[in-house]
Amino acid sequence: MSGAEQAVRMRALALLAADDALGALVHGVFDGVPPRASAPYVSVGAAEGGDWGTKDRAGREVRLTLALVGAGGGLDGQAAVRIEAVVQALRGAVDGWSVVGARVMRTRFGFGCDGGWRHEMVVRCRCLAG
Repeated sequence: MSGAEQAVRMRALALLAADDALGALVHGVFDGVPPRASAPYVSVGAAEGGDWGTKDRAGREVRLTLALVGAGGGLDGQAAVRIEAVVQALRGAVDGWSVVGARVMRTRFGFGCDGGWRHEMVVRCRCLAG
């Protein structure tokens, strides 16, 4: 994982964990899938990166997967709305990179056979070095 992927991932974890409104709706924000956690919770998953930049500055495009995991029929959408609001706050300077764009590119929702559900969001962050 390059520096941009790690920087975006750590910033997302910190911002999601610091959001009080989201914290009131879920039991926790975790780096990856937690071994033991009761639903609902947020999981910060894979961070994939590729070359991206401008004529005069090197950069990376990072795609980060965020998952909201729940159980039963208690999905009211408030937690997903909070996550999308936090995505906008990813913009800014972080660990030698400047996140110049952040937006949810794709969402996916599905039910599991155990009565649970999973709402995944893929976030695209465009980062410039320096």
